[in-house]
Amino acid sequence: AGEKPNRKNNSKQIKMLNLLSILMQSDLATPPSAAFFGNMGIACAMSFTVIGGAYGTAKAGIGIAQVGIKKPGQVLSSLVPVIMAGMVGIYGLIIGIFLAASKVQETKLTTYSAFAGLGSGLCVGLSGLSAGVAIGIVGDAGVRATAEQPRLFTGMLLILVFAEALGLYGLIVGLILTAKN
Repeated sequence: AGEKPNRKNNSKQIKMLNLLSILMQSDLATPPSAAFFGNMGIACAMSFTVIGGAYGTAKAGIGIAQVGIKKPGQVLSSLVPVIMAGMVGIYGLIIGIFLAASKVQETKLTTYSAFAGLGSGLCVGLSGLSAGVAIGIVGDAGVRATAEQPRLFTGMLLILVFAEALGLYGLIVGLILTAKN
């Protein structure tokens, strides 16, 4: 009942507690997978939006080439879908820079911030991919139809704007997800 405290055990316990507190304050407190998932958000945003923009450019370019054969004077006005498809890739660049400058690159990244970055990148990337596909299909058919009937240009332009808006919606939601961190 009247035992003396063992100083050797107490000093070991104090050292262990000190080591544990140092580890909790260091980078080891961040889960190793957090940086992976946060950076995957950047990769997904860039990859998917660029794929969508490239598809839209290629698909609309096929229609522009066809128009150039029939009516070379209308090629310049047929470039609108290609310009809009290129803008989709810029959305991925914007969110990629935003994520890279935000908490995704911090050493003390929380799991929530990492998954928010992944969700943000996927949101922007997949909506950009969808917008690029829509712009390509509408652009191809639209420039061919406009070559035959020039009054269809306004209708094609409106449809392209609504297709581009899909990518913009994804960018807005992606920025909101990132800002919530």
